[in-house]
This record gives sequence, structure tokens and C-alpha cells, in this order.
Amino acid sequence: MKYKSVILYAAAALLMAGCASMGSPDGGPYDEEAPIFVSSTPVAYATNVTGKKIVLEFDENIKLENPFEKVVVSPPQIEMPEIKYSGKRITIELFDSLKPNTTYSVDFNDAIVDNNEGNPLENFAFVFSTGGSVDTLAVSGTVLNAQDLEPIKGIMVGVHKAGNDSAFYNVPFERVSRTDSRGRFTIKGLAPGRYRVYALKDANQNYRFDQKSEKIAFLDAVVEPFATPAVRPDTIWRDSVTIDTIKMVAYTRFQPDDLVLRAFDEEFYSQYLMKSQRKEHNSFTLFFADSNVELPVIEGLNFDAADAFVVEPSEKKDTILYWIKDTIVYYKDTLELSVTYKVLDSLGIMVPRTDTITLSPRRTRAKVLADEQRALADAEKAFMRNAKRRSDYDENNPPVYVPPTKELRIKSQNSQSMDVNVPYRIRFDEPLLSIDTAMIHVEKAINDSTYTSIPFRFRSNGKVYREYIVYAEWRPEEKYRVTVDSAAFKGLYGGVSKSYQEIVTFRSLDSYAVLRLDIPGAGSNAIVELLKADGSPVASEKTVNNRCTFYFVNPGKYYLRMLKDTNGNGVWDTGDYGKGRQPEVVYYYPHALELRALFEYDQDDWNINTPLDKQKPIEITKQKPDKERKKRNRNANRKFK
Repeated sequence: MKYKSVILYAAAALLMAGCASMGSPDGGPYDEEAPIFVSSTPVAYATNVTGKKIVLEFDENIKLENPFEKVVVSPPQIEMPEIKYSGKRITIELFDSLKPNTTYSVDFNDAIVDNNEGNPLENFAFVFSTGGSVDTLAVSGTVLNAQDLEPIKGIMVGVHKAGNDSAFYNVPFERVSRTDSRGRFTIKGLAPGRYRVYALKDANQNYRFDQKSEKIAFLDAVVEPFATPAVRPDTIWRDSVTIDTIKMVAYTRFQPDDLVLRAFDEEFYSQYLMKSQRKEHNSFTLFFADSNVELPVIEGLNFDAADAFVVEPSEKKDTILYWIKDTIVYYKDTLELSVTYKVLDSLGIMVPRTDTITLSPRRTRAKVLADEQRALADAEKAFMRNAKRRSDYDENNPPVYVPPTKELRIKSQNSQSMDVNVPYRIRFDEPLLSIDTAMIHVEKAINDSTYTSIPFRFRSNGKVYREYIVYAEWRPEEKYRVTVDSAAFKGLYGGVSKSYQEIVTFRSLDSYAVLRLDIPGAGSNAIVELLKADGSPVASEKTVNNRCTFYFVNPGKYYLRMLKDTNGNGVWDTGDYGKGRQPEVVYYYPHALELRALFEYDQDDWNINTPLDKQKPIEITKQKPDKERKKRNRNANRKFK
């Protein structure tokens, strides 16, 4: 057997060597053809069908990619159908009862691919009817996230016949589709009539909007599908870069095919105390699931909570930091307290709820004291070692170690080169007990070594706790020195600030660009945001009579977004299906802006009436279309033996 094997291997090697002398084999041409649908039981577009088992046959071995994500059965099935594939066959078994006089479709999108090369059979759907005719109308469109116009992939889109607005709450969709990676959808198999169109992120898979947490969208207008004959260009490629011919091909266009649904989450108030946290003895934090209309009421169960805290709530009062003022209280290893806050009852009325909690820090007070005493002892030993090394050390009269005063750190929020529209700010790690503004000095440079005092105001930043702003007549291209004397600030827990000095220069006006916008249709009080390349806002301005201006813009690439602030509250507001209210409309300028220093730009070509699905630049769109998987013309430049 060994001898035979050697002969076979040698013969194979000679054969390969002979082939190599003529040119390396390349395995023949690539398979670029998608699978071809051959037959089915029942036949495609069959009528009066009663059976619930479907068998599809293809011309080659196939497989299904992501069938749970891509394959959509319509009307929607409450009990999930079974879809299996093997060899050249796909078998579908429906378990729900078939509805009479109804067109059924199994839309595979591009889930069917050949087994070897993965060439997709695109836009394939199998259709049959339980009645005497097949409904063939369709509507198409795009689903976008209302707040940022991101295409939403995989959201369900469905229809109900017009006239029953409560059907969205109570009845499964009549026909459904799912969006692809571009947010595009097509609902097929529609009969002539009037429909309402909805999108639904169906959390419990019952094809109806029955959970407030589900993302939804709805069209205000009633849709009437129709079909018209049309022609479209069909490009034939000579190779991967050269067009051979373009011919016009007749087809049936199903309309409307440009619907845009803006999906949103309704305001859903579900308030509860998520967690409480006490990292250190002197503070604790309460975390709520939703915003609080007013601060909760704290009652101490093993301490007196009256005037016991410095309170720092977040903007929505959903995260609240409590600094404990009384040392007797914060030295306790365990704090027991009740927290009373407002929640919505089943009738939608705000009622109080009280939770009782126990708070303990990570380290006990005894452990903290032990650590402090150990650190103090180590510092004293180091002090004495250094003292003994000095030439004037007197063993009979040794120096006495005096522990340093606890330092209250001043944290600069500034850069050496300041933007002219950014205030000078400093921040502290704990609330301040006292401020002596007479010990703060602001000076303007006369030359490299001489400064002169200028007037200023020192105020708390109302938006950021423990942050303070120095207001002065800061001028471009000028240098300033801010000096704080020792002990100018005293903290709530005994910390005292050290002397502090910082020199800053405000940038030249030549460092900036100016951007003026004229936006027809914007009106007044629309909010325009200047966005960085990652889509995050760097500045915002309100429009007045369709116009707004951005001053002091750093050079760079920017994008623009605009919010039609309908109620004038300065923030984006979501929609409410029950009240028939759509979310506030957001627009994007469709191109990037390259702004350079020393230039003033006047932009007046923003057409906000462009369809919303064509506005957001692809560079800042996070939901990118899936890569094209079709293999085209890979054989164009290859030679085969």
C-alpha cells in the first residue's frame, strides 16, 4: 500500500509540474451567478391555497443567511413559522391558521445565497393567495431616528386599514416589512385601499404598540398605493470600470415609494430609586430612573437631617449628590434615612412614594482614622529624619512636627491659549465654606515683566457645581495673570487653598472664522448646531428671521444640524401617538463645511425641504449601509486555459 501511495503522489506531482510549465491554473472562472428559483409547491402566485407547507427549489445548493433578521412573512405570524434549508431546497411551514381571501408573501430580501460563493438572490419573495386573486400593490420608504436622522435597521414597518386609529394599540399589523441597513422598507401584497403606515420596535413580538418603551413612528397622512408603468436604465459593464451599454428597461413602479417615517420613544415616566451610593463618609448619591419635578424629601432615621446637606442635583434631578455638613453625622458608619419622591399612579396622578435606605461607606470610620494616623506618623518620621541631617540640628532641642493644614486644591479649567469666547474657570473638589475675593488678583501684562491690576467679578457657575468664573475685560492677543493668595478659599471640610497663579493669553481674532447662515424656512427660535466630524455639537445659535451667525469658530471641518424648536423650550421634544403629535423636526445641511481662519463665510444654500432621508451626510451617519456583497465582473480581466 505504501508503494502504491508513493506512485500516486509522484504522478500527481508530475502532472502539477507539467501544468506549471504551461502556466499556473487559476481554478477556472468565478461563480458570479445568484441561485435561480426553479419551482415550488404550491406554484408562485397560486390562488385558493389551503396548505400551510411551502417547498421552494433552486438550481444549485443554497443556504440562508440571517433568516430571523431578513425573512419576513406577511401577514405577520403570531406563532413563528419554521424555515429550513437543505441542498437545493427551502421548506417553510406556517403554524397560524390561514386567513381567507388573503395574499401571503414570504420576503427573503437577500437572505438566499449560493452555498459556495455566497452570491445573493436579491429581493426574492414567494407569494400566494388563499382567495381567487393575488394582491400586488406595494409601498416603500425609509425609517429614520427622529432626533438625529439616523437610518434604523431592522425595525418593523406595518399597515392598518385607515379608519381605526386604535388598531395600532389593539390589533396585529395586516402586512409587515423590516428595514434594511439603509433604513429602507417595502410592504408588499397590498390590496387597493387606504392605509395608515407605522413603524414599531416590537419588544414582545405581538405586532402592536402595547408597551410604552417600544420605539414607534407614524405617518400623519393616509396612504393609497397604486402602480404605474415606468422605465429605468440598466447598465451593462464591459469590465469593472467600463460601461458597455445602458438600455432602458420597462417595469411596474409601485407608489408611494418615498415615505419617510421618523421614529421616536414616547415620554415614559417610570420613576423609582435605582440605587444609592456612599463612597466616602462625607457624601452620598441617589440615582433615580427618571427626572424629578422637585427634590426628594430626606428624613434621617438615626440622625437629624434638617439643614444637614449641601445638595447638588443634576439638570433633571435624576442624580443627586448630598454633601453632609455635620461631622457628627458623617462620622457615622451607617446612615438610615427615608427618601420621599413623586411617582405616577395608575391614573396618571403624581403621588408620593417613600423608600427607606441604609448607607455605609467602603471603609469604616475606625479604618479611616487608622489610615490617617499611620500617614501622620510616617510624615512625622520623615520630618525627623530630614531634620537630623541638617547641620543645625540640636538633639537637646529637636524641632516639633506640625501637621500641615488640609489642602483645598484649586483645579484650573483653562488652557494657556484661551479662546476669546470661553470664560476663565476654576473648580474645587468639595463645596466652599468661604471666599475672600480681596485675595484674588487679576492683572493685565504691560510688557513681559510688568502687570497692572484690572477690575473683575468672581461668580459661581450656575450650571456646574463647585466651579467658579472670573469675569473681566479679556482682550484678544493680550496676556493676563490670575493670582490667588493663600487661604483665599476654605472648604466645607476644613481644607484651605494654597497660593495659586496662572498666566493665560487670549487668542487673536485672526485665529477664527465667522459663519453666517441664511436658512429659508427656519423662522425664528430654531436652534442651529455646529457639529464636529464625529457629529458632536461644539456651538449652537438661535435663528432670527431665518438667520444666525457663529463667531469665533476654530478652523476645521464642520457639519450643521437644525432643530425646529416648536414650543420654544430650547430642547428637542419627542412625539406622542395618542395625542397625534409628531416629534420636533431635525434637519441636516447635506455637506461638510471647511472653515479657515480669517475668513467670513456666508452660506445661503441650505434647502431644508430636501427629503429628510437625503439630508444627513454619510460621513457622520453612524448606521452605514451594509457592504455590497454581489460579485460583479471578477472574471473580466482573467484568462482561462
